[in-house]
Amino acid sequence: MNRGEFIHRHNQLVQVLCAILIGLLTGLVVSVFRLSIQHLLGFVTVSFRYFHHHPTGLIWWALASVILALILGIMTQRYPNIKGSGIPQIEGQLTSQFDEKWWPVLWRKFIGGILAIGSGLYLGREGPSIQLGAAVGQGLAESFHAGKLNRQLGIASGAAAGLAAAFNAPIASTIFILEEVYHNFSPLIWLATFVSSLCSNMVSMTFFGLQPVLAVPYHHMLPTGLYWQLVVLGLVLGLLGRFYQVIILNLDKWTGKLKWVPPYAYPVLPFLLVMPVAWYFPLTLGGGNQLITGLTNLPFSLSLFVGLFVLRFVFSMISYSSQLPGGIFLPILTLGAVLGAVYCALMVRLGLLPVRYLPNFIIYAMAGYFACISKAPFTAILLITEMVGSLAHLMPLAIVAMVAYLVVDGLHGEPVYTAMFNNFIGKHTPAVQHEVEMSVTIYAGSILDGKKIADFVWPYSSIVTTIYRGEERIIPNGQTVLAAGDTIIVHAVQTNNNQAYKRISRAAHYANV
Repeated sequence: MNRGEFIHRHNQLVQVLCAILIGLLTGLVVSVFRLSIQHLLGFVTVSFRYFHHHPTGLIWWALASVILALILGIMTQRYPNIKGSGIPQIEGQLTSQFDEKWWPVLWRKFIGGILAIGSGLYLGREGPSIQLGAAVGQGLAESFHAGKLNRQLGIASGAAAGLAAAFNAPIASTIFILEEVYHNFSPLIWLATFVSSLCSNMVSMTFFGLQPVLAVPYHHMLPTGLYWQLVVLGLVLGLLGRFYQVIILNLDKWTGKLKWVPPYAYPVLPFLLVMPVAWYFPLTLGGGNQLITGLTNLPFSLSLFVGLFVLRFVFSMISYSSQLPGGIFLPILTLGAVLGAVYCALMVRLGLLPVRYLPNFIIYAMAGYFACISKAPFTAILLITEMVGSLAHLMPLAIVAMVAYLVVDGLHGEPVYTAMFNNFIGKHTPAVQHEVEMSVTIYAGSILDGKKIADFVWPYSSIVTTIYRGEERIIPNGQTVLAAGDTIIVHAVQTNNNQAYKRISRAAHYANV
């Protein structure tokens, strides 16, 4: 073994050890985060049971809700990097188009997420968990004075570990971060993110046990003679998924037209609306995992399921428009589950489907709705498989997910997180030029695939400093030929509109720009 190979293997071992540490710490942070939300939601439910017998207590609850909403609103407006799910911020960091300090994000997102989601707003814990994990990974990398690539690796590893701890789904979490957030599939990134996800999931299981997060019980497999129903379900989910995209991506624009309402007061309305929801429908509070697992125990009623969908859709939009820390990942899955129940109830009423397949369609619709809104079908299939805890649904999940995905694609829908990222970057790009070090993976058939470095017109002041090809680290020159699968490290001057990254990324991903 020569000196170069020894150094490479030593660096890889160090990166794996760092990934393990990031996974363990992220698992602890996110598990406490998740547990705190669970206990606070339990407190809200118990309190409203008490108010049914002592309604005067609602006055004090309303006053406390307004005060808490204003405190959280002021905090998020003063530090906007903790708004929403946090996934656009992480994508910006991983693509060198945005940066933030990890500690201010970590503690504010932790406290703000617990208070917002735990109070009963229809927000998900997965986005904040991803941002919390990324902050942990960034903090550790900076504490070890790691280089730029290792810092990116720490952020990606922490993000995957955060999602794994939130959902106990390490494989899907790794795929989601690589497919939807980082857009980088190099072996180095794969290994670190997967190791972190596994370690984080192990910590989470010690807190919450081995039962799958969305353990929807089912007793009958869908016969192949009814597979045509999956195509119809996929078409319906695709249309409603595109509708969801349009609404969620225009919320900021619509709320911005309320000039008479200061942004810090946006959370007041959803905090007050939580009260009637907690009074009449406590099962629906929070992200929705309790509703998903409890759907099969509710009365089998088309009108009830439609009502639950309308409630979840409208109030989730109101909750997200508050700009408080909280994601849309779990709310999307909840809406999908309820849509599956609506579809099944409708088909039963028409005499086209036996009622015993209700759990199946709840599971299928979760995958289909998330697949078309996020435009990440592989993540959706793996995620639902891990969260439900069964491989028996792979074929139906794949059919529903792909049909729904193709519908949204045909309607020109963007991946929702990519669209949110573009909106976020448009508001937070720096006004001056700054030097960055970016990592980009070359796709097969792209402009850079098979091209010499000297034969491509790189952006001004850009230079390829390193190429990672599998486990090989290459110091390139102008005659070095790039290949599909290479991860290139580029030192560049980034302008306020991120043209350097956009140009290199397009050349690495597409056959023509």
